[in-house]
Amino acid sequence: MQNQELIDHLFRTEFRKITAVLCKYLGIDHIDIAEDIAGETFLSALETWPYKGVPPNPSAWLYAVAKNKAKNHIIRGQIFADKIEGTLTSSLPQEYEIEIDLSDQNIADSQLQMLFAICNPSISVEAQTGLALRILCGFGIDEIANAFLSNKETINKRLFRAKEKLRAEKIKIEFPPPTEINKRINAVLTTLYLLFNEGYYSESQDSVLRKDLCLEAMRLTYMLIENAQTNLPVVNALLALMCFHSSRFEARKNAQGEIILYDDQDETLWDKSLIAKGAYYLNQASQGNEITKYHLEANIAWWHTQKADTPEKWESILHLFNQLLVIEYSPIAALNRTYAVSKVRGNAAAIIEAEKLKLTDNHFYFTLLGELYKEIDTQKAKQHFAQALLLAKTSADKQLIQQKIDKL
Repeated sequence: MQNQELIDHLFRTEFRKITAVLCKYLGIDHIDIAEDIAGETFLSALETWPYKGVPPNPSAWLYAVAKNKAKNHIIRGQIFADKIEGTLTSSLPQEYEIEIDLSDQNIADSQLQMLFAICNPSISVEAQTGLALRILCGFGIDEIANAFLSNKETINKRLFRAKEKLRAEKIKIEFPPPTEINKRINAVLTTLYLLFNEGYYSESQDSVLRKDLCLEAMRLTYMLIENAQTNLPVVNALLALMCFHSSRFEARKNAQGEIILYDDQDETLWDKSLIAKGAYYLNQASQGNEITKYHLEANIAWWHTQKADTPEKWESILHLFNQLLVIEYSPIAALNRTYAVSKVRGNAAAIIEAEKLKLTDNHFYFTLLGELYKEIDTQKAKQHFAQALLLAKTSADKQLIQQKIDKL
């Protein structure tokens, strides 16, 4: 692996670890300094490795440099004075020992504690997701702007305001007390769910799927399961949902990057090991009495791993959607339910259900209506597909809708 390629890889895997540990050590007031030190560490690698060669253990080298930079900053800066103010005496030894724990355990703990700190209800959900992408996933501002279909200036302002709010609220980077975890976990899971969906239903960079966002969401969710305090049924349900969806990554788009709809997917490309993992986590999620939206969505996703179009499958999916809408109504879930209605009761019944929703600013709404009308009224089907084409945002969606019009 070439130097630049290696450093890019390490930036993706190690920047977030270094940043999380330094944030925890320096405190929420100094997130920017932690990010700067982590960034300067990689700059040092870029300047040093081409001339002196790649060290035998590049990750250990980065940790050592980051630790030294942090120590130097603390010693010479205001942070040092703030942290030891009141304890500083004339007898302070010349070489004050500052220990920054970069052990695997502390790195894992720091990332989870940072996740809870970021997913604080005092800042918006968009800001929570943005900070998670920046600090815990190592995404650049450009990448975050692409993920949110926004621009760098807007994202910079959003993250700045979020950090200021966390400082003002004096949010601590720590695990919530055991009695608080159940109350706080929902905010964390909402952020991870949105992060995964941002990748799975991507409308950025004209890409129909961004695996990097999905994999980061899965990594952070898995870290919650690895920790005894946060290994809860609801967390297992979310990871099961992610596993079932991600099992179809390779079948979901063609060589040209165009989306392939479920009915047209080659099921031999579905990842059986991820389906098995999803089933395992879904089984783990069944512990306890609580049924959340993640349990229901994971069960719906499991049925979609069964390609056979049986009455049992669609009746089960329809029943799960009915339960889901009672627990947490969303227009998109209601729209998806109408597809299950068409499979169970026929297209005419589904059209009645769909038209009640009146999602007239959503291209999926008109695409579904076009599909439902295809065998009932071709002219109406064309009109709905045409409206969907006007509202579609990505070239992949526009292309797919145009193909449907051409086939009519």
